[in-house]
Amino acid sequence: MIEVKNISKSFDNKTVLKDITFTINKGECVSIIGQSGIGKSVLLKSIIGLLEIDSGSITVDNINLNSISFQSLQDLRSKFGMVFQFGALFDSMTVKENIGLALQRRMKVDKLEIDAIIMRSLEEVNMKETHNKMPSELSGGMKKRVGIARAIALSPEYMLYDEPTTGLDPIMTDSINKLISKFHKKGSATSIMVTHEMKTVKDVSQRAIMLHDGRVQFDGSTEELFKSEDPIVKAFLNGDSTYKQKKEIL
Repeated sequence: MIEVKNISKSFDNKTVLKDITFTINKGECVSIIGQSGIGKSVLLKSIIGLLEIDSGSITVDNINLNSISFQSLQDLRSKFGMVFQFGALFDSMTVKENIGLALQRRMKVDKLEIDAIIMRSLEEVNMKETHNKMPSELSGGMKKRVGIARAIALSPEYMLYDEPTTGLDPIMTDSINKLISKFHKKGSATSIMVTHEMKTVKDVSQRAIMLHDGRVQFDGSTEELFKSEDPIVKAFLNGDSTYKQKKEIL
């Protein structure tokens, strides 16, 4: 379980997150949505301890991130797998080496076992034949698949996705959505996605948390999201930029 209580975060006197509170239960698949620059990725990185919050608390499985040592935080991160927006692959390493590096840091197993895990994870995302390729040889969609393979290779309890379908065409977006659903259902991991793709929210998520003006504007089921009468939620879903402009004038 992840409990976020009254957290706030600012950069250079600009407050990005304001008094955010919610709980994500084990096994849930949750999308975090909202306008670009609203703080979605900041929130995701705060949950894993990559960013330090200014106030409030984040608790993962009853462990408060504010009050643990760096080593304990590293140990806690072993429960997480993260798929970064642009793949975050090392250009100088092959696909196999990129995945192997993460495994070597986390697992105390021999090279043969690591190689077996790498090939299994690549097979899961239909990328087994790319193990000796360099990132420069891969398309954007292929890099996303490798990023997912690297994350699932660690058998995480929590899967975090930062804009997993950004920059992909509709067919590849659908393919990535199906992969996320597959691993969520198969592995029982808790899944949290930052996304602006409403198709991803519809097809994959059970629940959505929408941020607006640094606060939680909506928190409910995906079905409730698309039926919401909240004018801010409706404007976001409809892509209506005039609502924000009118509000600022008022």
